[in-house]
Amino acid sequence: MSSPAHPGYAEQTVAEFLAAVAARRSAPSGGAVAALTVAAAAGLVAMAARFSSAVEAKVPAADEADAVRAEATALADRDSLAYGEVLAAFRAPRDDPGRPARIRSAVERAADVPLRIAEAAARVARTGEAIAEGGNPNLAGDVRAGVVLAEGAARAAAELVRINVELGGLDAGIAVAASRAAAAARETAQRVLPMAEERV
Repeated sequence: MSSPAHPGYAEQTVAEFLAAVAARRSAPSGGAVAALTVAAAAGLVAMAARFSSAVEAKVPAADEADAVRAEATALADRDSLAYGEVLAAFRAPRDDPGRPARIRSAVERAADVPLRIAEAAARVARTGEAIAEGGNPNLAGDVRAGVVLAEGAARAAAELVRINVELGGLDAGIAVAASRAAAAARETAQRVLPMAEERV
């Protein structure tokens, strides 16, 4: 959970972050992991773009992937903050008249973050598809890995949105939007990896 003692997951080593995920604590949890998976996927796509010989496609694709990588990294911290607010809201005294509104507001924020993670993942997948179609064939494995990672992160984030929507009795449209982002990422992955299921 982001706090003065925790400056941000991006400033931790990989080992520190993974140890924090595995620890018996509330955060980082699924949302933060999904967000950093999107960031890693974006990194792979950006690398593949930079190795592309098609300069007109390479530069904007790399820039887009870099932008998503930065956004997703920030979302990892935001997810932990939002989850901490949900826990704090539920711990409020039950006789507090402001408790229901506080819970709803906290859950709304907790649902919004994974929605943004799912949307970022779909953007990474789309950018990866463009590179897969016209990029350096020697980087095909990396860009495909990026697209598949983005798909998985989008699906995970959409599930977190669904759970929060049910928990807070929120507008189902939020979950629908997240599901659409996950579906878009999945469809992109299927185009990038034709006949993937048969190969598995």
